Amino acid sequence: MSSLGAFWGILLGRRRSIGGTVYGTIVVMATIAAGAHGGTSAWELATVVGVSVIVLWIAHVYANGLAESLQRGRRLDVAETLEVARHELAMPLAAVAPVTSLVLAALGVVGEVTGVRLALAFGVMTLGFQGARYAALEELRPLGAVFSVALNVLLGLTIVVLEAAIH
Repeated sequence: MSSLGAFWGILLGRRRSIGGTVYGTIVVMATIAAGAHGGTSAWELATVVGVSVIVLWIAHVYANGLAESLQRGRRLDVAETLEVARHELAMPLAAVAPVTSLVLAALGVVGEVTGVRLALAFGVMTLGFQGARYAALEELRPLGAVFSVALNVLLGLTIVVLEAAIH
């Protein structure tokens, strides 16, 4: 895979891992929206987002590893456990672009508000792209494709609006 392909894979996820990409993106956006109020610094926000997504990734690996063990009727070996971890890797990879935006804000490259907005924009863009992927897979007509993308983007924006309303 080219380095550009790897970049887009990290930024937008891969076709086979869309579930982890969407779930990770939602977790990241919700955490950013919840923490972006009340004087939280960009460093703190980047840390909370990063730690939250890693903890949830570990929980998913553990839970799916248990399920896989029960399904196979035996304990997973190291290679099988690593395969479960690789499959779930889309979740923390969904945090790379948003956390990078927050780190850039923490370093003063962009303002803190801009960093938060960029991080959330990456999330909305990722969800929209996943909607477009689904529309292409289903060979939806243009109106169906627009609906699919809009539904995914609306999900992301709803998270942001609900969190903003709470605060």
